[in-house]
Amino acid sequence: MITTPRSPRLLLLSTIVLAVAGLALLDVPHVPEPPAQAAAPTAHATTDSSSAAALPPSIKPTASTAAATATPASTPSAVESALPPHGEGAAGDQAIQRNLETTWPADLPTADERALLTAGRALLRADATGIGRAKWPEVFPDSGQAVAPAFSTTRFRIQAAIARRDGGPDKAVVHLVWAGTDRGGTFTDLRITDWHFTRTIKKGAATWTPQPCT
Repeated sequence: MITTPRSPRLLLLSTIVLAVAGLALLDVPHVPEPPAQAAAPTAHATTDSSSAAALPPSIKPTASTAAATATPASTPSAVESALPPHGEGAAGDQAIQRNLETTWPADLPTADERALLTAGRALLRADATGIGRAKWPEVFPDSGQAVAPAFSTTRFRIQAAIARRDGGPDKAVVHLVWAGTDRGGTFTDLRITDWHFTRTIKKGAATWTPQPCT
């Protein structure tokens, strides 16, 4: 079969028509598909107390989550137990006193506590500096002899002191924290000394007698 060849003009016209049709298709606006429903936002790790109470039990935050996200607050006991650093000076004495009183709550009558504190302070000063040892011959039997003081009187300071029961109604202990400069010139603070007492009756009156250090 013999076919008649197409004219170049017809081929060119067909090409132009196809090109125009292609451009028309490109200009047609694209209609986007409707977006899928957005997923529900993830629940926050932290929830205030009112919101947590309104939630059903199945989705309430657990205790471990709340503990991990909550900011820990300092408790009063933690603050009271903090001791000042070494070298703080007299400014830190009040904090030490509060620490002692918090650690060992008062358990003695006021009159007994006052008498024990007075005696405990005097004993510590006599022991550290040598001043007033003659008043306590049962504690310092060699007080008649010249004894070089272990600490200087100029920088000796009692930082805090308390008196408490010591295992029985007739026993007590005085806890003292103090600072001082030794004979070598070294100053140290936050030193701890305990003086133990027993209560005896002399002439019908109760008297607290210090016990020698062992």
